[in-house]
Amino acid sequence: MRILLTGRSGQVGAALEERLAPLGEVTAPGRAALDFLDPRSIQQEVRAARPEVIVNAAAYTAVDRAEQERASAFAVNAEAVGLLGEEARRLGALLVHFSTDYVFDGRKATPYTEEDRPGPLNVYGESKLAGEVALEGAGCRYLILRTSWVYAAHGRNFLRAILAASKERKELRVVNDQRGAPTSADMIARAVASILRNGSPASGLYHMSAAGETTWHGFARAILAAARIDTPVVPIPTSEYKSAAARPKNSLLDNTRLQQAFGIALPDWREGLREVSSRIDAL
Repeated sequence: MRILLTGRSGQVGAALEERLAPLGEVTAPGRAALDFLDPRSIQQEVRAARPEVIVNAAAYTAVDRAEQERASAFAVNAEAVGLLGEEARRLGALLVHFSTDYVFDGRKATPYTEEDRPGPLNVYGESKLAGEVALEGAGCRYLILRTSWVYAAHGRNFLRAILAASKERKELRVVNDQRGAPTSADMIARAVASILRNGSPASGLYHMSAAGETTWHGFARAILAAARIDTPVVPIPTSEYKSAAARPKNSLLDNTRLQQAFGIALPDWREGLREVSSRIDAL
C-alpha cells in the first residue's frame, strides 16, 4: 500500500507515521516540501508519490489566533483539503481527513452524532467545517474523522501546558463547565491503521473520540495526579476564562457509527492519559 502522510510534525501526524509504517510504503514530506499555503506544492507532492491512500494530518490548529488569521486558517483547513480531494479523485485514492468537535456549538445536552447540524462558534471550527464540505464535494473516496481534545506527549497541547504551568504557579484556574473526551494522538493513529489494514472503506463521516467524559478541570487534575504533582487546580466558569475564540460547552461525540462500521471503540480517556503520561519524563 502506498500512503502519503501530511502533517508528520504534528501530534497526530507523528503518531500516524509510526503506526502506518507496517502497512506499506509511507511518504511523509515535511513542511519545506509540502506547503499547504501553496497549491502547486500540494499537487507536485501528491503526483510524485502517486499514493493509494492519502492521510491528511496537517491542519491550522491555533484556535485563538485563527480569529485574526482567518485567511490562513481557511487556506490550510479548507482550500488545501479540497485540492487534496481533487488530487485523490484523479488518482482513485482514498483520502483520510481529520476534523473536530468544534464544528458544533455545544448547546446540545447529549453527545453529538454525525447527523446533528453543525454550528461552529469560532473561525477555527468554521474552517474545519468548510474543509469537510470541500472534501465531500471533491468526488473522491474519503473518510472524515471528527475527534476531540487531542493531545500527545510532544507538541503544543493542554497536557503539556498544564504540566508547564504547574511548575510556575502556586495554583491553576481551569474551566469546569466545558465537557469533552480527551483523545490521545496514538489512540487515533491506532484506529486509523486498523481501518486501513482491513481494506478500503466506502466514503463517510465518522466520530472518533475516546470513551468517557470529563471537563478541562477534571482533565487537568488527572494530568497532575498522573505526574504526581500536587499543585491545586481551582474550577472556574467559562465566563472567567478570557480567550479570543469561543468554545463549545459540550464537545462530546457519539462514536456509535464508527463502532458499527469498523468494530472500533476507542478506550476510555483515562487509559489514554496513563499511556501518554508514562512517556513524559520532563518538560
